[in-house]
This record gives sequence, structure tokens and C-alpha cells, in this order.
Amino acid sequence: MHLEAYVEEPSAKEALDQLLPRVLGAEHSFKVHPFRGKQQLLGEIPSRLRGYSRWLPPDWRVVVLVDEDREDCHALKQRLVEHARSVGLGDRVLCRVAVEELEAWFLGDVEAIRAVYPKVPATLARRAGLRDPDGVKGGTWEALDRALRRAGYPQGLVKTAAAREIATHMDPDRNWSHSFCVFRDGIRRLAAGV
Repeated sequence: MHLEAYVEEPSAKEALDQLLPRVLGAEHSFKVHPFRGKQQLLGEIPSRLRGYSRWLPPDWRVVVLVDEDREDCHALKQRLVEHARSVGLGDRVLCRVAVEELEAWFLGDVEAIRAVYPKVPATLARRAGLRDPDGVKGGTWEALDRALRRAGYPQGLVKTAAAREIATHMDPDRNWSHSFCVFRDGIRRLAAGV
């Protein structure tokens, strides 16, 4: 199987470039296409899916990943699913939402964060407000940035570099971000042909 993945920004591409080989397995190929923000992705994905509906090879699948960004997660996903259904690709397109942002996935694997930022305490995931990576209030990017600064990294979270470096150390089966697990399991079902 070949997977075409659409993401809203370069940092998500960096993360998926590291994560997809471990989630998919070596026998599958993929290409990640980043946009310049969520609005651009949401604006262009209907026409991209229409294009795919005309020529998508039988063993190709499409994934669309967007951040929730305090929107209604179910409505956002449903909007994407409807685009896929409207062009006849419903079962060949996987639509997923990172709740609240991609950084929740990083907070779901503190060991991966600590591999890159060893001064971050191992107890980070037990801190009030961070126990549920998808339930962090006030932004997951901001929460991770604050945690890095408190741990002695004055530059804080440099988004694209951090995405690549943290994702390099992530273990897909260790992560406890619910939205990551839903993403991971959906990708594995695609790869298994289910």
C-alpha cells in the first residue's frame, strides 16, 4: 500500500516522516504533503480529493490530518469525511484530528521528549494539567514550550525541529494521547486492508 498524507504545516510533516514508517511497516510507502496552515488545507482538500477520485490506484490510500484548535472535533472530522464520500472515496480516505494540536501527541510520550530534552523531568506527565495530553487547556504547544523553558531550555519549543527530533524517539505503542492512538490504529487498519 502507498499512503498520501495531507497535513496543515511543515512540523506535522516532520513528525509523520518519522512516525509513519514505524506505524505502517517497511513494506508500505508514503508521501506527506504539508500546507501553509489549517485554512489552506481545508480550502484545498476538496479539490485534491476530487482529483484523486479520477486516478487513485487500488493500493493507494489518503490520510488527512488537522489540528482541532478548539473546534468541534466531531464536526471537523465529519466535514472531511463528507468531502471524501462526495467524490466516492469514503473508504479510501482516513480523516483524523489531533486534539488539541500535534504537540499533544508529543506530551503523550514523555520518554521521547526526554530523549531530546533530558532536563525535562520524568514526572512531566503527572503534573496537573498535563495528565491527559488531549485535555490540556490553553494550548498544547504553549504547555510544552513552558515545560521546556522551566527545564532550562531558554529557546523553548522550536516547532519544526522539535517535531522531527521528538517524533524520531516516539514509540507508537507507548503513546497515551487518545487522538494519537486513534490516528495510529486507523493507519494500521488501512495498512492491513481492513
